[in-house]
Amino acid sequence: MAKLVIFDLDGTLLDSLRDLAVSMNHALRRNGFPEHELSAYNYFVGNGVDKLIERALPKESCVPEVFARVKADFVSYYALHKADYTAPYPGVEELLRQLRKDGVALAVASNKFQSATQALVPYYFGEGTFSYVYGQREGVPIKPDPQVVFDIVREAGVSHGEVLYVGDSGVDMRTACRAGVAGVGALWGFRTREELLDNGATYLVESPLEILPLVRRMQ
Repeated sequence: MAKLVIFDLDGTLLDSLRDLAVSMNHALRRNGFPEHELSAYNYFVGNGVDKLIERALPKESCVPEVFARVKADFVSYYALHKADYTAPYPGVEELLRQLRKDGVALAVASNKFQSATQALVPYYFGEGTFSYVYGQREGVPIKPDPQVVFDIVREAGVSHGEVLYVGDSGVDMRTACRAGVAGVGALWGFRTREELLDNGATYLVESPLEILPLVRRMQ
């Protein structure tokens, strides 16, 4: 029986790309660097804030003092503007309601820094919808390292065979594979069908509600 569903956040539960792009472009502009088109951010995000900055900065300018300035400007701006354009994907809220009604535990495992993850999840989905909410934490490796999944599974007291992990990127599918849980590739997110399959997706879904039969199939 599927007793736990773990979700990635950006590109899976929330369409947050524009706020991430606007915030990063603000930080780049403030420091005299060229900005990027929105479409470029599909491949800049997904590996945490440090990798986002590394990908957005010109390679020759990615030195410690510049990196630190740009990161500080991004984090401070994003803290104030993280919900300007962000919204749940269509069908996500209905999916979460139904899973909770079915008694399935819910969790978030994100590479977004912890403070933003813990602010956004209750803001959009309410307090208590998710039993476990983890972003990038100090001293814990980010995905595709499976540690965050191990932590959630242990705290939930379920077996790995009772878990679905839903995400929109190759990072997410590799995380699921390394954690020994079924990976569900969300085709509405930031990356492609090919990337999800190449990185080991067990299932692919085109809309959130298609996850319900997968959960019930495991019962």
